[in-house]
Amino acid sequence: MSHDLSQEFLRVVEEAAIAAARTMGKGERDLADHVAVESMRREMDLVPMNGTIVIGEGERDEAPMLYIGEKVGNSGGTASNLPEVDIAVDPLEGTNLCATGSPGAITVLASAEKGGLLHAPDCYMEKVVVGPSSRGAVDLDAPVKDNLRAIAKRLDRDVENLVVIVLDRPRHEKLIAEIRAAGARIRLISDGDLSAAITAALRGTGVHAVMGIGGAPEGVITAAALRCLNGEILARLVVKDEHQAERMQSMGIKDLRRIYKTEELAPGKNLVFAATGVTDGSLLKGVRFFGDGVRTHSLLLSLAKRQVRFVDSVHMSSRPDTKVRF
Repeated sequence: MSHDLSQEFLRVVEEAAIAAARTMGKGERDLADHVAVESMRREMDLVPMNGTIVIGEGERDEAPMLYIGEKVGNSGGTASNLPEVDIAVDPLEGTNLCATGSPGAITVLASAEKGGLLHAPDCYMEKVVVGPSSRGAVDLDAPVKDNLRAIAKRLDRDVENLVVIVLDRPRHEKLIAEIRAAGARIRLISDGDLSAAITAALRGTGVHAVMGIGGAPEGVITAAALRCLNGEILARLVVKDEHQAERMQSMGIKDLRRIYKTEELAPGKNLVFAATGVTDGSLLKGVRFFGDGVRTHSLLLSLAKRQVRFVDSVHMSSRPDTKVRF
């Protein structure tokens, strides 16, 4: 992409976060997701691009908007002069978190030039995520204790001083037991393995790895962020049944046991990742409403520019006497 669309994408996730935050704590997860999707789709059509949703809310017959294959963007009658962009979105990661007012809900978008993001099927994915210091140290097929020892060696610390994030799910009982047996500590989360993975790639967060099974679409978006942060994700699709296996093969996935590396999930050269906090979390602050406007906290990453930006924005009301606090 010769055009720099990062600021446009920042606006998209900010507006989606503000819309979702207005439903925070109301106990209506479907409503929270609905308003985030609507806002994101509306803002997307203001972006000067020829965009295609490659990861979104599902197939066309399952989602009224932001469906896989949907064309988005404002061509303005000059489509041939605008960039071809593949887009992956999670309009509201943590719908339950937003509905209950719990920490960690975010709005997310990743983009790349055409073909720069894997078109992942809507299924589960086995993952291990580490930060830059531990790149190349882990193996998805290695015993948990071996991976933890390798991470600890790279970080020059004992295994007992590692913190691993795991989704709190029954399917992870064996994994949790193995991590504890190895001596590492665990931070269980109810939702949001995408934001957890980004946390693992940032120094000073106190998180050293993410392990377990989560969504495959989220894995691709995670890979886009990790490419910008020099982190690493290793992942493999989890095949539920024969019908799902056949569908994956129809999508061009021949080796169902293949282990995907970060660069294979998000091979793009012009990756952009944008996320805005909806509720307060360890990575981003949530949306804050006040008398004179709205404040948002976002993360904006660009692989081509090698930029990592934390953006604190005040969206001022139109009143002439609006005041902004430091």
